[in-house]
Amino acid sequence: MKILSFYLLIIGIGFSSCKTNSKLPDPLKAGWKGSSVCELLKENKSVRVLKCTFPPNIGHERHFHAPHFGYTLAGSKFRITDTTGTKEIQVKTGSNFYSKGTQWHEVLNIGDSTAVFLIVEPRK
Repeated sequence: MKILSFYLLIIGIGFSSCKTNSKLPDPLKAGWKGSSVCELLKENKSVRVLKCTFPPNIGHERHFHAPHFGYTLAGSKFRITDTTGTKEIQVKTGSNFYSKGTQWHEVLNIGDSTAVFLIVEPRK
């Protein structure tokens, strides 16, 4: 009986940790002060593609990301806060990245130019 209780506890912890992301919006649903910053360009059973635009002093509220590829159409300087703390980075036009997913982060364009990103999420 103790072993069964232990397994039920572990399963419960697993399910509750999975729910962490479900309480946060994904990048399409997350916005900035009530306004959308991302638009859906393409969605089918294989891929979802978003275009996210951040004028100066506009950010993206706290949200999570599924695994994705990102490409910077227009760069700027950002303040990013995530599980590791807060940092400022210059994102260059034409740069790209791959992420295995992000538990959560929030960003703010602190530069003087509008930044635009393509986010490509492969579907399972």
